[in-house]
Amino acid sequence: MAMMRHSNLTCGLLAGAALMAAAPAVAKKPAVGPAIQMSDSFRAATQAADSAIKVGDVSTAQAQISGLMPVSDFEAYVAAGLRFQLAVLKVDRQAQRVALNDMFKTSSVPKGDMPRLRYIAGYLSYIVGNYDDATAQLDYARTLGYDPIDATMLRADIAIRRNKPKDARGFVQEALARQRTAGQPIPAAWYDRAISMAYQAGDWAELGALYRERLAHYDSAGEWRSALANYLAAPGMDAQVQLDLYRLQAANGAMASERDYQAYAQLADKTGYSAETKAIIEAGRSAGKLTPTQAATAQLLKSATPKAAKEIAGLPAAAKKASAAKDGSAAMAVGDTYFSLGQFPQAVEQYRLALSKGGVDAGKANARLGVALARSGDLAGAKAALGQVTTGNWANVAGFWSVWVDQQSRKTASMPTVTPAS
Repeated sequence: MAMMRHSNLTCGLLAGAALMAAAPAVAKKPAVGPAIQMSDSFRAATQAADSAIKVGDVSTAQAQISGLMPVSDFEAYVAAGLRFQLAVLKVDRQAQRVALNDMFKTSSVPKGDMPRLRYIAGYLSYIVGNYDDATAQLDYARTLGYDPIDATMLRADIAIRRNKPKDARGFVQEALARQRTAGQPIPAAWYDRAISMAYQAGDWAELGALYRERLAHYDSAGEWRSALANYLAAPGMDAQVQLDLYRLQAANGAMASERDYQAYAQLADKTGYSAETKAIIEAGRSAGKLTPTQAATAQLLKSATPKAAKEIAGLPAAAKKASAAKDGSAAMAVGDTYFSLGQFPQAVEQYRLALSKGGVDAGKANARLGVALARSGDLAGAKAALGQVTTGNWANVAGFWSVWVDQQSRKTASMPTVTPAS
């Protein structure tokens, strides 16, 4: 991922450097300033080589460059620049690196070009597998004031090649931090690299934070499905937490397979929401992802259908009892049932009652209150409620739903305002 980005970026840098290096060879003698120390015959040969390179004539350029016999420091610099240009044309990274080294042996490299050329030398050494020199060149470039974020990502690639994952992860984290500080968008591939490293390190807190940050910028249904499916593997998540992540996947239109619908339905059944179980299976069949002959969900539907009717019928009495209860646990349970039915305004009322009475998991209550508010259209209230959840797995649920709320807020803000006719 990062390596490909470096390759694409540096091809442009290499071409630019080649043109810069060879420019003195074809320039006319300036009217003022120090004289360019080239003989007429050397100048003529470099002009011929440069012309051949410009039209892609490798054999002619090779012949002209091979015949160059520099006798001054400047001529040696120009000859090395032409060899570099030719190597770029031939996509010969080893030859490019050698040509740069020959340029560095002269004293004619412009002072302003040296920092970037050292960085390019580091990249080329990385490409040809000389990681010690690659690091040395990057360090040299940094001492000269050239330390772009791409150099940090290149250091990460070098650390990976050296089997130093902790060092590599540190460089990737540094690159992301620098990009944020600069106010620049972070490429998706950089997020993917950081996510992979967090996963390998078992750092689920950072993994969740990175996924949420990534989703804030790359928010297609496929991106949501990938992020949530991977995060569901986090240790220590109970069925209620997992259920709310599947609910979020569904809210994003990211239910894409039989497995998605079946897993969601099984979680809803496991947590006691029969009407939701029934609704999920029916939605999966309507979407063409489940069939009536699919044994697991067919049995679930058969079991959930009569239970769903009883669940709905018992809600008014349960709500009345919750109102009179001494703590909020009954109201929490009623709110969860309303939530599972998609009756979000009623769920909001019950969650607020539960929080006011106390005796409930405040993280879970605020997380579900926030989601219910969002699904009811109160995005500002949802954001405030979700922001109350700061610890444990419910904080991760709240964090993912907060990204969704922000996206809905942006969509609402971008909608045209309709002015009523007077």
